[in-house]
Amino acid sequence: MGKIEDDDAMARLEAALYSAGRPLTIEELIKASGTESRTKTLALMTNLVKKTKTVFKAIEVASLPDGSYVFQLKPEFNTVIRKYASKPLLPTATLKTLSYIAYMQPVSSKRLVEVRGSGVYMHLKLLHQLDYIEHQNVGRLKIYNTTEKFQKYFGIQGDKDLLKQKLFTKVRIPTQAVIQQSQISAEPLAQPSQ
Repeated sequence: MGKIEDDDAMARLEAALYSAGRPLTIEELIKASGTESRTKTLALMTNLVKKTKTVFKAIEVASLPDGSYVFQLKPEFNTVIRKYASKPLLPTATLKTLSYIAYMQPVSSKRLVEVRGSGVYMHLKLLHQLDYIEHQNVGRLKIYNTTEKFQKYFGIQGDKDLLKQKLFTKVRIPTQAVIQQSQISAEPLAQPSQ
């Protein structure tokens, strides 16, 4: 059973390093591994470094001078892949349109044009090709929603309405606190009686 736990902890470390895209401190790695042990996590990291050296030719898990670890491309391959790595999956403007659709769904094409401009048609075409959005025709309007593929790709789980409620709750609470604070500070001070 101890071996299974080590394998699970090792898998968690691999997942954390891969998904972070940046160096992780030993404290972050301890949390990710679930071991709650610095010694055990360091031993697992030593094994992971050795494993990546023998299994992979172009990528590595490297220990940095500050004690953090990073999953990275070996430096000698940087020039080879530069032309492939610099292009993101979605341009920033398209990603903003997708974010707006996800946040406001269902949203009409008319509203998207009002908010995002006429360039939104190119964004919608790309997002539809990637199967991140779908639409329904309502009269002359198209009503857009995100798809199940979008949810899986971005790690979003659950009913769209429930997720939207959670997001709105998180956004509204700080906003309401700011509004209440500004109302309190805007109230005139009581004048002392003379």
